[in-house]
Amino acid sequence: MSIKLNVELASGQSLKGAPLQLLVDGIAIARTLVDAQGQATFDVKPGPGKLSVRVDRSILPGS
Repeated sequence: MSIKLNVELASGQSLKGAPLQLLVDGIAIARTLVDAQGQATFDVKPGPGKLSVRVDRSILPGS
């Protein structure tokens, strides 16, 4: 199963190359990078649990 996201910052900054993690019930199960168009895709096996996405904010200016 693929989970596709469009990632945008309110400031309009590009997140190209930003590392993302997909979490199920708070545990990272997949990692990917944001591409030049602001898109990210996670390839995972279907299963139960609460999904969330975490970005490594340390790459952003002012972090």
